[in-house]
Amino acid sequence: MEQAITDYVKFLADARDAVYRLNNDQATAKQLKEQGERQEKELAAAKKAVTDSVNQTIKKRRSEIDSSYDKEIAKGQERLKKARSQREKAKNKGMKERIAEETSELREHNRDLQIQMKTMFQKDKVPVFCRTTFYYSLYYARGLKERLIGFITFLICFLALPCGVYFLLPDRKIWYLVLVYFADIIIFGGLYVTIGNRSRSRYHDALKQGREIRNLLSSNEKKIKVIVHSIEKDGNEDIYDLEKYDDEIACAQQELSDIAAKKKDAISSFENVTKNIIADEIEGSHKAEIEEKEQKLKEVNNNLTELENSIRQQNIHITDTYGLYLGKEYLDTDKLMELSRLIQAGTASNITEAIEMDKNRERKTEKN
Repeated sequence: MEQAITDYVKFLADARDAVYRLNNDQATAKQLKEQGERQEKELAAAKKAVTDSVNQTIKKRRSEIDSSYDKEIAKGQERLKKARSQREKAKNKGMKERIAEETSELREHNRDLQIQMKTMFQKDKVPVFCRTTFYYSLYYARGLKERLIGFITFLICFLALPCGVYFLLPDRKIWYLVLVYFADIIIFGGLYVTIGNRSRSRYHDALKQGREIRNLLSSNEKKIKVIVHSIEKDGNEDIYDLEKYDDEIACAQQELSDIAAKKKDAISSFENVTKNIIADEIEGSHKAEIEEKEQKLKEVNNNLTELENSIRQQNIHITDTYGLYLGKEYLDTDKLMELSRLIQAGTASNITEAIEMDKNRERKTEKN
C-alpha cells in the first residue's frame, strides 16, 4: 500500500540517490560487458593460436616423414631403373651378337655379291648410274619397291611436271597444255628411251647379271629380316646370361617394398601416437595461459551477472517507489534536483506543482 509523502525534499533526495546509484551501476555493467567481450576475443585468439601451432607442427612433422622416405624411395626407384636399363642393354647386346652370328653367312654372301657386281661393272666399264636402284627401277624393275619407284618417277615426269608448268603459265589455253605435254614427252620420253637403248645394247650382259645379283641381294636381305624378326620376338632370354641383372632388379624391388612398408608404419605410428603427443605438449605449454584467461573471463561474467541482477532489482525498486509519483521522465538526477530546488524555495508546495512549473519553464524556453 502506497505511503503518503510527508517530506518532499527528502523523497526527492532519496530518489536522486537511487537514480544516481543505478546510473553508476549501469555504467559499470557496460564496462564489464565490454571487458568481457574483449577478454572473450583474446581467449578465442589464444586458443586459435594454440590450435594453429598444433596443426602447423603436425603438418611439418608429417611432411618431414614423407620427404625423408620419399627421398629413399626415389633412390630405390633410380637403382631399379638403372638395373632394368643395364639388363635391357645386356639383352640388346646379346640379341645383336646373336643376330650377327646367325646372319653372318648371309651378310658375308651379300658382301661377296656386291664386290662381284662392282668388279664386273668396272671390268665392262658400265657407267656408275647404271648400278643404282633408280636405274634398275626404270629398266629392270623387280619387286614392289622398284616398281613403286618407277611408277612415282613416271607420275612426276609425265603428270606432275607438265601440269605444274601449265598452271604456272599466265594465260592458260588447252593447246598450251598439249604443247607442254608434247615437249615433256619429247624430252623425258626421249631421254628414257635413249638412255635405255644405249645402256642395254652396250652393257646387256653385265646389266642382266647385275639384275640377278640384285635379286640374290634382295633375297638375302629378306632372309636376314626374317631372322632378325624371329630373334626379336623370341621370348627365351636364358641364352643372354641376364641372371645377375634379374637379381639386381629383384633386390631393388625388395628394397622399395621394405621402404614402403616402413613408411606406412612410420605414418601409422605418427597418426596414432606421435601426433597426440605433439598436441598434448603444445597445449600443455599454453595451458596455464589459457586457464588464466578463462578464469578472468569467468570472474568478469560472474560480476556482470551479479551487477545485472542488482540493476534489475534497483529498477523495480525505483519504479515502484518513485516512478509512481514522478513518472519515467523525471527519474533523472538533474530534473530531481530542479524539483527539489523549487520546493525548497517555496515556489511549489508539492511534487505535482513542481513538475508542472518545470514543464511550463521548458515550454517557454522552447518558444524563445
